[in-house]
Amino acid sequence: MAESTTIQRSSPEGDDHELKEENIEKKKDFTANPEFFSCMLQPVPADSDPNYIGIRRFLLHRKAESGVLRRKDWRCNGKGYVAYRNYISRPRNWEALQIPSRPSTPGNSGRWMPSASPVSQLLESDSWNSLKDLRSPSQVSQALSRTTSFSSNVSDTDDRPRRRSEPAYSFVGMHCIFDQCKAMVTVIKFGHMSSDLLAYGATDGSLTVCSVSMPPSVIKQLTGHSKDVTDFDFSTNNQYIASSSMDKTVRVWDISRGLCIRVIYGVSSQLCIRFHPVNNNFLSAGNAKKEINVFNFSTGRTISTTVVDGEVTAMDHDHTGQFIFCGDSQGCIYTVSMNSHTGALSRTHRNRSSSKHRSAVTTVEYRTFSLLARGPVLLTFTRDGSLSFFSISLEMKGYLTLRCSLKLAPRLHSIRASFCPLLSLEKGEYIVAGSEDANVYFYDLTRPKNTCVNKLQGHGYPVIGIAWNHGENLLASSDFGGTVIVWKRAKTA
Repeated sequence: MAESTTIQRSSPEGDDHELKEENIEKKKDFTANPEFFSCMLQPVPADSDPNYIGIRRFLLHRKAESGVLRRKDWRCNGKGYVAYRNYISRPRNWEALQIPSRPSTPGNSGRWMPSASPVSQLLESDSWNSLKDLRSPSQVSQALSRTTSFSSNVSDTDDRPRRRSEPAYSFVGMHCIFDQCKAMVTVIKFGHMSSDLLAYGATDGSLTVCSVSMPPSVIKQLTGHSKDVTDFDFSTNNQYIASSSMDKTVRVWDISRGLCIRVIYGVSSQLCIRFHPVNNNFLSAGNAKKEINVFNFSTGRTISTTVVDGEVTAMDHDHTGQFIFCGDSQGCIYTVSMNSHTGALSRTHRNRSSSKHRSAVTTVEYRTFSLLARGPVLLTFTRDGSLSFFSISLEMKGYLTLRCSLKLAPRLHSIRASFCPLLSLEKGEYIVAGSEDANVYFYDLTRPKNTCVNKLQGHGYPVIGIAWNHGENLLASSDFGGTVIVWKRAKTA
């Protein structure tokens, strides 16, 4: 009896202990859930209905929680971006779909880890027309019987015969994703001559430095700008980053320490910036005051200044450092000669836009060689959707000659474009650019029709920034929602 009474006395204490542990776990769950707090901190108007506010917070919390679970399931299964898109758009009766599994051949989605579950079998349908494929089981089985490819034309609903994309610009899926940033990522770049060092700047003033080597990780979070980061550039040794911002400052960062080692204050928004490719002691920056300034990296002093006709919105150096090519808010492209020893600037040429409506230049990118021009070339992109391809005559002080152009749909945001790697034996000029429809497009500027040779889908917001790594096997893209996706290109012979 004594033993029984002891047991009866100890059991309530054990229950209390279990209840305390459960309460502690619940508190941990709540405190570790930022989505829950963001829903609870929704502003409450004075004249609002408490019941409505409560229901709204509950629904927002459920929506955020479901999004977290979806991303978690996607990462754990080791699938690619097509699988994730198919997962979130799956039909309601997906459990009833009996889809035969396919052999793990190089042309199929067997490159990802296969699974016998109905969910993973559904996720393995890698057709670009995933929304169409998931309408009925018969259509799904028909899609699975075809060989899949990561290429498409401009329109998926086009009835004319489809052309295959260039093999060099086919992708096997996502390499990694960085979704820590909650603001629009305005600019993204890989390190100088680097294949795994990646950085991106956002409208909240933050700069994030990452490593895309497995496992991907965030190296440093650089905070100091109070407004949008408009541009940045790596030094030659990837030890420093120079950034420009709408807060009228230029900042120089030490990446290894994560510290801002110099701040250069201006009188207007700083819109673009570049290190000199030969003499890294020079920093060239364009601002909203229609100026191009050359700063001394060591002292922060202004060495030279030249004025153009509009706000300097984009720039790039040639490989010798003798010329700066820049674009302004009026759509004009300028060639500015620069002395690599003294930093002195002088305007040499101006290329006016042929468009009646003036539009800001968002991209100016230099390349040392082109198969089409057989020499150095320049790519420009404006907000009205004009992609222009110039050949450069270095003997005539950087004179630009328009070789070909492409008119795309106008852009609401400052969306960027970039050259594609020189991997094709054909004399084409391939460009990759973001788009308002949340896709990444590949174009051949030399084709009069059907210029789009490939398309990548996976972003949920307009794609803003584009960048290739040095090894040209990874393509990074950023979007309006703050997500950065690193795409892995398919291996070619």
